[in-house]
Amino acid sequence: MFIKNRLGLIESVETMLAQTQRLNEVSNNVANVDTSGYKKDNVTFWEMLYTTSNNQQRVGKALRVTTEFQAGPVEETGNPLDLALNGEGFFKIQTPQGVRYTRDGNFHLNSQGQITTADGNLLLGQSGPIVVQGKKFVINPDGNVIVDGEQVNQVSVVTFSDLKSLEKEGNTLFRTKSADIQEQPAQGVEVKQGFLEGSNVNVVKEMTDMMDLFRSFEAQQRTVNTINDMDSLAVSRVGKLTP
Repeated sequence: MFIKNRLGLIESVETMLAQTQRLNEVSNNVANVDTSGYKKDNVTFWEMLYTTSNNQQRVGKALRVTTEFQAGPVEETGNPLDLALNGEGFFKIQTPQGVRYTRDGNFHLNSQGQITTADGNLLLGQSGPIVVQGKKFVINPDGNVIVDGEQVNQVSVVTFSDLKSLEKEGNTLFRTKSADIQEQPAQGVEVKQGFLEGSNVNVVKEMTDMMDLFRSFEAQQRTVNTINDMDSLAVSRVGKLTP
């Protein structure tokens, strides 16, 4: 009986660890509900049959974190440095670690007149970093950057044949999982100046998932306590003679 209880204890602990990971992802989604361009993460579970060190087979639990890339709501801000993409694609950002990709169009101007992210990374155009030096600039739906009536660059908007080839790096930036993965120009994408894309997190759904996770975790805790009580009872009766 102790061996069977031990297996049940392992199963419960594995489930609790998996639920904790999922709770972490849900909590992160909720924390970024107001982050421009944020893409929510999901945790999926599956079971696999494997052989233990003593050649016994048992079912184990595994996790996979996936990102949902559907667009978030777009809101008008009136700020000419705010950009949103209407369609599938990403802005290209130059960072010290290399080129990264984002849907967060909350940009700024540095002292050199370069358009940057909040962290100071450069927004890339077709001819390098985008520089705005003049009295007035406009970015039209095709991404053309026009300063004082003259086109100086074009915002680079790219995509990938498989979005699963991207992984999060932090601060709404994505990187490719392999150096062999090639970007391609995004087609039919409109650049909207003076707009921002919000997070695609549905806060009501995330809070509902969080409550379900708490209930599931508590159920597994009760299972662990029950197994522990059964083991204690079995140990206390070892060696006792029946009167």
